[in-house]
Amino acid sequence: MKFADHLSKSDIQKFNQLRRGSKQSKLESKPKRKEELSFKDWEDIMGKNRDTYKKVGGAVRRK
Repeated sequence: MKFADHLSKSDIQKFNQLRRGSKQSKLESKPKRKEELSFKDWEDIMGKNRDTYKKVGGAVRRK
C-alpha cells in the first residue's frame, strides 16, 4: 500500500503543500555559485602531474 492510501484528502493536500514549500525554500536559500576551473586546475585534480616513485636497491625513490 502507498502512503497516500492511509491519509484523507485534506491530509494529502497539507502534505503536498509542506513538501512544495520545503523544496522552494531550499532552492531559494542556496546561493548559486559557479566556479570556473582552468585546464591546469583540472589536471591537478585528476593527478596528472604527480610524482612517480621507483624502487632502487630496496629504497623507494622519487623519479
